[in-house]
Amino acid sequence: MTLKAILFDFNGIIINDESIHQQLVTEILLEENIRTDEGEYRETCLGKSDRFCFRDIFALHGRFVQKNYLNQLIEAKNRAYRERLAELETLPIYPGVEPFLEKILQQGLLMGVVTGALRSEVELVLDRAEITPYFNTIVAGDEVQESKPEPQGYLLAVERLYRQNTYLQIRPGDCLAIEDSYPGIEAAKRAGMQVVGVANTYPFHMIQRRADWSVDYLSDLELERVEQVFAQI
Repeated sequence: MTLKAILFDFNGIIINDESIHQQLVTEILLEENIRTDEGEYRETCLGKSDRFCFRDIFALHGRFVQKNYLNQLIEAKNRAYRERLAELETLPIYPGVEPFLEKILQQGLLMGVVTGALRSEVELVLDRAEITPYFNTIVAGDEVQESKPEPQGYLLAVERLYRQNTYLQIRPGDCLAIEDSYPGIEAAKRAGMQVVGVANTYPFHMIQRRADWSVDYLSDLELERVEQVFAQI
């Protein structure tokens, strides 16, 4: 087996913005007379799309939200997120991301983003950080019916890469996923991929229990060693 593509999660891997998302979700829920603590947010929302985050928190508090109203909540959060980023002089992109992307590019590997974030948010950040050209595909949360830990996003990314590069015959097993959350790791594994867990959100020892490889920082990942392991599978 040969490593042919690397698929990145977005929030918690490329941009360190989880605190922004948590604050915005908390503010919107307060307007709905729902109070959440950090534990509930981490358990219900980390690694998942806004749609499933809001839906599940409402359900935990014994409330059902109609689809149209849920869409309004998502749109309101999206507007607030874009406004919050516009206030920042520098985006909180994780250190070492661009050099790592450049290294992957030099290795001749394809790259993609698989995330629960909205496409408009992803494109905004990638464009502003000037790293959009590195990615061959983006699968965002508003393009799939299911959120992580379901594997749908990862499988769609493989399908797109396959269509773009039919000569490579890319399969899920030829891809490496890079994740920071439990739902993300589970989604990639259920899609049939090897997973690198980066300890940006959870402690290293907790990520290590779930991922195939674990690193403290993205820059710690030894790409050559990963490729050697893939070649032996």
